Amino acid sequence: MELENIVANTVLLKAREGGGGNRKGKSKKWKQMLQFPHISLCEELRQTTEKYYNSLCERQPIGRMLFRQFCETRAELRCCVKFLDTVAEYEVSPDEKRRECAQELLDKYFNPKSEDHVPELGEEMMGQFTERLEQEQEPCKELFNECTKLIHDYLSVAPFADYLDSMYYNRFLQWKWLERQPVTKNTFRHYRVLGKGGFGEVCACQVRATGKMYACKKLEKKRVKKRKGEAMALNEKRILEKVNSSFVVNLAYAYETKDALCLVLTIMNGGDLKFHIYNMGNSGFDEQRAIFYAAEICSGLEDLHRERIVYRDLKPENILLDDRGHIRISDLGLAVQIPDSETIRGRVGTVGYMAPEVIQNEAYSFSPDWWGLGCLVFEMIQGQSPFRRRKERVKREEVDRRVREDPEEYSDKFSEEAKDICRQLLAKDPKARLGCQGRGGVEVKAHIIFKNINFKRLEAGILEPPFSPDPRAVYCKDVLDIEQFSTVKGVNLDPTDDDFYHKFVTGSVSIPWQNEMIEMECFKEINVYETDGLLCSDLDVNRPNPPPKRGFFYRLFRREASAASSPPPPAPAVRGGGG
Repeated sequence: MELENIVANTVLLKAREGGGGNRKGKSKKWKQMLQFPHISLCEELRQTTEKYYNSLCERQPIGRMLFRQFCETRAELRCCVKFLDTVAEYEVSPDEKRRECAQELLDKYFNPKSEDHVPELGEEMMGQFTERLEQEQEPCKELFNECTKLIHDYLSVAPFADYLDSMYYNRFLQWKWLERQPVTKNTFRHYRVLGKGGFGEVCACQVRATGKMYACKKLEKKRVKKRKGEAMALNEKRILEKVNSSFVVNLAYAYETKDALCLVLTIMNGGDLKFHIYNMGNSGFDEQRAIFYAAEICSGLEDLHRERIVYRDLKPENILLDDRGHIRISDLGLAVQIPDSETIRGRVGTVGYMAPEVIQNEAYSFSPDWWGLGCLVFEMIQGQSPFRRRKERVKREEVDRRVREDPEEYSDKFSEEAKDICRQLLAKDPKARLGCQGRGGVEVKAHIIFKNINFKRLEAGILEPPFSPDPRAVYCKDVLDIEQFSTVKGVNLDPTDDDFYHKFVTGSVSIPWQNEMIEMECFKEINVYETDGLLCSDLDVNRPNPPPKRGFFYRLFRREASAASSPPPPAPAVRGGGG
């Protein structure tokens, strides 16, 4: 049995490392799988795609790269793009270098004598910003926000219209055509089980065309139907689809098999916070490590709340580490979107982590998430949750009473700053709670405990995590220790279920799919425009769409069919014996 686990882990680790070859986990036929259609096949996409600059040229990663390639063909647009990139670098520069970066930016792009001068940024603006730099003790990260808006406004009119008539936009349509191709279980290779979800197993998988690793969360159709979980499953899927955050697991694909609905999600190879708090030596973390994770969780909550989504289930086992040691919030089964200016009720969550207003079934919006962050910060530092000791046998009612009535107790593991943020996040009254005073995550980030965290650099993925998982370790239970689901009996699937499946099975999710193409270098390898000095045939409207290449079996069967239909050769003449 131990051998089975070793084999499963070895196969998974080899896949994670890219299979050991030059293709980095890609199929031998990956270029055929990602072969561009002839541009004539993209006319329907051209007609139905909404032509918004922000969506096509900023939000969608491949669209952004192609628009920038278009801008590189014109000197005046090239300067605009360089300016935007330099501002982005300025915003994530270390605090001590920000003034120097700002001055270089002014000299390069605002000065009419500079070869990179952007005409839309006049001399008058240079004078204004020079004066601000002299007056401000520390230039703010948002110093050039108005300028970037000005440049985007300029690019979104005539340059954007020209882009829509260019071969670069045609290529974007070809990428969108590939993005919308059907997704099935054969899109992936499947590896060992990593754990269990509410309706089925979670296993590792790998996209054949790119080599990208994911986690596949399976929702068994009969189990979903038996538990009447259709609305819950669809809600989680739609929320995952809506959120694009570096600190929340992303949904990349949604497809179905005969027996299951499948969500293909960011794979997190570093284990969960519960494992690291309790199974890696002494319980708990040093304060700096706890604060780093708290900062990333805060950024993830901010991204969720921006979409009006309250998470409602913050606890260590729902916070996962990736290969580098960054965290993401996972398992959005209890998350819900709140309509504008409204509140909700719902006594959901995990005992010991639910906020007082949730326990008392009062109306709330985002306050339970800031309470949950307080519980997490406390547990990461103390090595136990604030209202229940680890493995303590106590009734739910008693834990709920402690949450409502008892103050938490702080040991000498806490600095004064750590005590203060926990007390503010764990305020029993949500009106007095940090994060609930009208500015959400902004007020949490402003707490003194985060004084050494540059959130712009954190959100750009530049800051190094305090802990890196072992790349040769598999941070999950042994294969045989993961309890298997029992067979669902007495449930039949029928055509009335198809409407639900149709809503669920939507294939690739745009932004994660495009990021995958860029990250796995597929974009770099196949995004070429010319062969032998001529425009690629797939982009040339005057060259016909070539017929698809036929595979070995097609040629073999064609040869056999041809042989079978040919008339038999004439019989050889029979020579008589001579006498």
